[in-house]
Amino acid sequence: MRTDSVTITELAAIAPAPSIEYHLLAPMLIVFGVGVVGVLVEAFVPRPYRYPTQLVLGLAGVVGALVAVVLLAGSEGTAVVGAVAIDGVTLFLQGTILLVSLLGLLLIAERGAVPRARSGPGTWSRAAAALDRGVDAFTPQASAVPGSAHELAAVRSGVSTTEVFPLTMIAVGGLLLFPASNDLLTMFVALEVLSLPLYLLCGLARRRRLLSQEAAMKYFLLGAFSSAFFLYGVALLYGQTGTVSLPGIGAALDKQPENATLALLGIGMLAVGLLFKIGAVPFQAWVPDVYQGAPTPITAFMAAATKIAAVGATMRVLMVGVGALGSDWRPVLAAVAVATMVVGAIMAITQTDVKRMLAYSSIAHAGFLLVGIVAADSAGVAAVLFYLLAYGLGTVGAFAVVSLVRDASGDEATALSQWAGLGRRSPWLASAFALLLLSFAGLPLTSGFVSKFAVFAAASGAGYTALVIVGVLCSAIAAFFYVRVIVLMFFTDPPADAPIVTAPFATTLVVAFSAGATVLLGLFPQPVLDLAGRSNLFIR
Repeated sequence: MRTDSVTITELAAIAPAPSIEYHLLAPMLIVFGVGVVGVLVEAFVPRPYRYPTQLVLGLAGVVGALVAVVLLAGSEGTAVVGAVAIDGVTLFLQGTILLVSLLGLLLIAERGAVPRARSGPGTWSRAAAALDRGVDAFTPQASAVPGSAHELAAVRSGVSTTEVFPLTMIAVGGLLLFPASNDLLTMFVALEVLSLPLYLLCGLARRRRLLSQEAAMKYFLLGAFSSAFFLYGVALLYGQTGTVSLPGIGAALDKQPENATLALLGIGMLAVGLLFKIGAVPFQAWVPDVYQGAPTPITAFMAAATKIAAVGATMRVLMVGVGALGSDWRPVLAAVAVATMVVGAIMAITQTDVKRMLAYSSIAHAGFLLVGIVAADSAGVAAVLFYLLAYGLGTVGAFAVVSLVRDASGDEATALSQWAGLGRRSPWLASAFALLLLSFAGLPLTSGFVSKFAVFAAASGAGYTALVIVGVLCSAIAAFFYVRVIVLMFFTDPPADAPIVTAPFATTLVVAFSAGATVLLGLFPQPVLDLAGRSNLFIR
C-alpha cells in the first residue's frame, strides 16, 4: 500500500505545475494587487487616512499598469497554459482601458462642496455645511436605509466612502482580462470579476438613493441572466468541439464547418452575454436606467471601459474561435447592428434627461462598433480599435461635464430644460460639451468623424454597403439631438432657476483632456491609426 507522499509525488509528475509568464500578465497583476491592498487599507488604516491612501494607491496602480503595457509593446505569446493571449489587439485594448480608467478614477476621487444659497437660522452651521458636500458622488454609508437617521448622521460626520477605490481596481483587473482571455472559462471568470464590483458601485449614489439602488438591482438581475446564457453557450461549444480554448474551437470548426449545429447554438448563447455588456439591441434595456441611476463617475467609467472590454472580447470570440462560421454569424450581427443604430438614434431624440440621452447615444455607438466587427478582417479590427479609443475618451469627458452642472440644492441638473443658456453662464464648459457632442455626431475634424469613416470604410470594403448606408442615415438622425442640445445651450434663454456650474480641479482636468484628445485625434489621427493597424492581428 502506497503512502500519501508517494501518491502526491506521482500526481505531481503526471500533472506538473503550469508555467505562469508573469511578465506578460504584469498589467493585470499590478491592478489586482492594488485592489487587494486597497481592501487591506479599508480593514486596517484609520478612517481619516483612507482617502489619500486609496487615491495614491489607485492612481499609482493604473499608471504602473499602463507603463507595463507600453513596455510589452510588440510582445506576442500566451500565458497560463494558453488561457491568456497577449498580442497587439490585447495590448491596444488594455492601454485604452487603463487610460479611460485613469480618467474615471479622477472623477471617482473628486471631493468638495457645492455653493448654495443659505438663509434662516442654522443654515450656516457646520452640520448644515456638511450636508452639502455635493461633488462627492457616493453615499457616506451604503448599508443605511436611504433617508434614515443613520445615513443623515454619516453625512453630518463627513464620512467619505473609500471602498469604491478597491472595487474599481478589481473591476479594472477584470476588464483587462476580459479581451485577453484565450479560452471561454477564463473569459467567464473575467466577466464575473468585472461585473460584480460594478453591480455594487451602481448602487452607491449620494443623492437619488432609491433610483441608484433600483439601477443596481436591474443591472444585477439582467447581468446574472445574461451570464447564465453565456455559460450555457460555453457548454454547447464544448459539446461541439471538445475544448473551451478559442484556438482549439477554431481548429475543430475548420475541420467540420458543415456539421456545427451545437456550435451555432453556442454562439447565440454567448452573444447574449457579450451583447449585453456592449449594450446592443435587444439586450439594451438596462442601459438608460443604470446610466441614469448610477453615480455619474461610475456611469462614465462603465460606459467607456466596459464597452471597450466587451467589444474586444467579442472580436476575439468571433474571429479566433468561430471565424470558420463567419458566413452564419455575420448576417445576424449585421441585423443586430442595424437594430442597435436605429433604436439608439431614434430613442435618444425623445429623451429629456441628459444622462438618458447619452445612454441612448452609447447604444447607437454600439451599433457603429458592430459595423466594424461585421467586416471581420484586419481593416475592421483596426477601425474598431481606433473607434474604441476615441469613443472612450469622449464618453468620460461628456459625463464629467454632466457632473459639473448642479442645481441650488447640489443635485446634478440633468434635465435638458435646465441646460438652457448654459453657454452664456459658462462658455468654456458649454463649448467643451458641444465639441464632444459634435464628435459623437461625426463632425469632420473631430475624432468621431475619423472613427465612423474608418468603420464604414471597412464594412464597405467587406461588401456590406447597405449596412454602411443605414449607418450614415442613423448618424444623420443622431446629429439632430446632438445639435438640439447645442442650440439649447447657446441660443436659448436660461430658466429662472438656472443651475450652478462648479469647477473642481480633477473633473475640470478630465474635461479638458477629453476635449483636447477629441480635437487631436480628429486633426492628426494617422499616428494612432497606424498603431491600430499594427495591432490588429490576433494570436492563435
